[in-house]
Amino acid sequence: MDLLLVQEDLDQIQSCLRRVLERSGAHSVLLIDRSGQLISCWGDKAEEDSVALAALTAANFGATAAIARLLGENDFSLLFHKGKEENIHFSSVGEEFLLVTLFDNKASLGLVRLHVERAIQELTRILKTILGR
Repeated sequence: MDLLLVQEDLDQIQSCLRRVLERSGAHSVLLIDRSGQLISCWGDKAEEDSVALAALTAANFGATAAIARLLGENDFSLLFHKGKEENIHFSSVGEEFLLVTLFDNKASLGLVRLHVERAIQELTRILKTILGR
């Protein structure tokens, strides 16, 4: 898949990512493709090893998709890992992309999920327009 972004596209994506942070209490959010390529990131820790995080996240999601198929599911649409201090939430954005949200224990998982779902709807629309060109 070739993804050609112009500045207006990137601005729309980053605006959406920024809103997730502002409304959910998360501290970082990344949009990646399923091959692990970083599309955009926003937040406190987004720049720290974001390329490595994108690649590892895609691999994790791919492995989990294989587990889903073994269990008779087509796919799992979201993953969540809880750590002692940090948490990570992965969600599918259409067939080709993933939204990765990082947050600490001060943020509510329910609030993160609510705003991630809203962002997925917006990002799906944005990415559909971009891919349709």
